[in-house]
Amino acid sequence: MRRVITYGTFDMLHYGHINLLKRAKELGDYLIVALSTDEFNWHEKQKKTYFSYEKRKQLLESIRYVDLVIPETSWDQKITDVSLYQVDTFVMGDDWQGKFDFIQEQTDANVVYLPRTPEISTTQIKQDLNTKDLATNYDSKAK
Repeated sequence: MRRVITYGTFDMLHYGHINLLKRAKELGDYLIVALSTDEFNWHEKQKKTYFSYEKRKQLLESIRYVDLVIPETSWDQKITDVSLYQVDTFVMGDDWQGKFDFIQEQTDANVVYLPRTPEISTTQIKQDLNTKDLATNYDSKAK
């Protein structure tokens, strides 16, 4: 069985996330998602999530591509996770290109950076929702 792992916050889940998870699953038979805890997001990334860890975990567990969700509690756990879960492929979005090459050097896992879905991001959704004239933004994007 080929095991794949990816990491993320997956707050405000959208089709870009689903695309990433689907493509990650296609690289193996079993997909593990290491989901950033609320504490890790706040203390290490200076991010406050909209949904709690438990709610985000529940959402991820309902996606057919995801086989297991584990907590991400530190930047340093990746090497341990690859070993513990016998991971063959470590996957991240290409916005992290090169940042996790050390995993391939220190383990038997291949590192793959998948292209992001270009027209969507959580940051963009948050910016759009904060825009007062949402109808105008919607109309211009629908064309």
